[in-house]
Amino acid sequence: MLIDSQVHAYERNRVGRPWVGTLAGPDEVTGEQMVAVMDAATVDGAILVSPYSMYRYDASYAVEVHTKYPGRFALMKPVDPADPAVGDIIADWKKTPGAVGVRMLLLRSGLSSDAADPGLNRVLATAGKLSIPVNLHIAGRLDQGIELIRRHPNTQIIVDHLGLVQPHEPPVLTAPWAELPQVLTLAAFENVAMKISGACTLSQQTYPFADIWEPVCRMIDAFGVDRCMWGTDWTRAVKFLTFAQGVDAFRDTDRLSASDKAELMGGTLSRIYRWRPIAGEA
Repeated sequence: MLIDSQVHAYERNRVGRPWVGTLAGPDEVTGEQMVAVMDAATVDGAILVSPYSMYRYDASYAVEVHTKYPGRFALMKPVDPADPAVGDIIADWKKTPGAVGVRMLLLRSGLSSDAADPGLNRVLATAGKLSIPVNLHIAGRLDQGIELIRRHPNTQIIVDHLGLVQPHEPPVLTAPWAELPQVLTLAAFENVAMKISGACTLSQQTYPFADIWEPVCRMIDAFGVDRCMWGTDWTRAVKFLTFAQGVDAFRDTDRLSASDKAELMGGTLSRIYRWRPIAGEA
């Protein structure tokens, strides 16, 4: 069973649900369109991450998509650590059908760069108490992210996108893996899992992106495949590859055994988020 750890869906920019910003991709990727792309690539399910770039902390469209396709998607909502009510927001979100976690992005305008910031720590502490995983985007703020993680050993944390800065459009970064050694230090924390998501956008080569495997295998070796989960980060990756290429680069590689692929491309995610798609259900 193939489960993508991060995809996005969104409507066209409109008055009823306006975009705050933009995300690399087409003018719309509706729930229906996302399901069609997944079907074509034989991907069974995905974590539907409400796109912060467009909707900030409003996950209402993702909730609509899940209502229509409850067997295909679980839900992830960004939360605002600067909101004094963020603890209550997380508690309410956990009750939402399909919700499996919350997301916090460190590198955003106006957010404190201090690892001791009360809001940042409130999110992680609340999630730990409620046993709800946190997707933590630490790329560009590794020192802060690592210290925050150290402070919250009882919170299940999934580090976004290999912990590395990833481009939204070409050109590919000159040294995309330069900070990998620092990211690998997170393997010492047993409560941390790693999203091997968007990895193909760090390749200097065309499909099948063979040059990603040395650093990706270092990541898997450090964390163990039981703490790593594959993802396309569709549609952010759209200017670099097709969705099918993001799937097949991992599904068809000879660098991983069949059992490791099963863990990386679904097993780990299902266990950590306590969710799996329902076969044969929309």
